[in-house]
Amino acid sequence: MPPLPPSLTLQPGWRQRRRLLQMWALAGVVVLLRPQWPLRLLPGWVVGALLLWAVLELLAWAWWPRRWR
Repeated sequence: MPPLPPSLTLQPGWRQRRRLLQMWALAGVVVLLRPQWPLRLLPGWVVGALLLWAVLELLAWAWWPRRWR
């Protein structure tokens, strides 16, 4: 595996950026694989809640960034 870019490992706030990318990746996988059989069993509110969580994480990261000490 290639190393992660410095913005995701060294700079201040890298944990929040990496968590945000992981969360968006999870939301994208769920939305893309939704038509597949196992994920068809998920109710729509679960998928909606996952996407709402993704949006709230993005807003929290953008409006209230954690300060580096």
